[in-house]
Amino acid sequence: MNKPLVLVVEDDVAVRNLISTTLETHDYRFHTAPTGQAAILEAVSYNPDVVLLDLGLPDIDGIDIIRRIRSWSQMPIIVISARSEDTDKIDALDAGADDYLTKPFSVEELLARLRVTFRRLNYSASATGSEKVVYTNGELKIDYAAGCVFMGDAELHLTPIEYKLLCLLAKNTGKVLTHTFITREIWGSAWENNVASLRVFMATLRKKIESNTTTQKYIQTHVGVGYRMLRV
Repeated sequence: MNKPLVLVVEDDVAVRNLISTTLETHDYRFHTAPTGQAAILEAVSYNPDVVLLDLGLPDIDGIDIIRRIRSWSQMPIIVISARSEDTDKIDALDAGADDYLTKPFSVEELLARLRVTFRRLNYSASATGSEKVVYTNGELKIDYAAGCVFMGDAELHLTPIEYKLLCLLAKNTGKVLTHTFITREIWGSAWENNVASLRVFMATLRKKIESNTTTQKYIQTHVGVGYRMLRV
């Protein structure tokens, strides 16, 4: 079985070499790209299992690269950036990033984020066959087999994390899911106390599924506890 393929998009030679050496030491296959144009070409040509993306590239801003990749692929994207403001993180997550790692970072944390990403990919692939083919709730429809979400006749374009959150809530319709349970199920135990990041993802998800309705609310917030998918 082939080892996962990682695309490293980083213009800083020292950081790129650090990440490459770490991946090589832990038996990951990898390609590197020092620019945005090279990154897009590599992504299209080799369809990597995950992208490690710096935002501050010399030719194309990383946010634009995320949007371009999301226009044709749901491959996981982990941002690795020196930009540490909340607005930068929100912009990247809104554009479709799955995770955000701030520089400077430890190689142990990077490897942990990769392990979590691959566990979630494997879980999603294995769970598909055991789920009902289609979930419906009011105008909301989730086609598990196709990995698509619709509101009425309109398809919603969700990021991989938004899709996983929605599926988790849908499978537990009517139940209040705690912050700890949700973060553990989506990202693993390392994120159990990262409620702030969960709120960012949940806000973008709600914006997409509730933007075209004035009365129906699908996701209910239980302040200080978690979230619940309502049956409408």
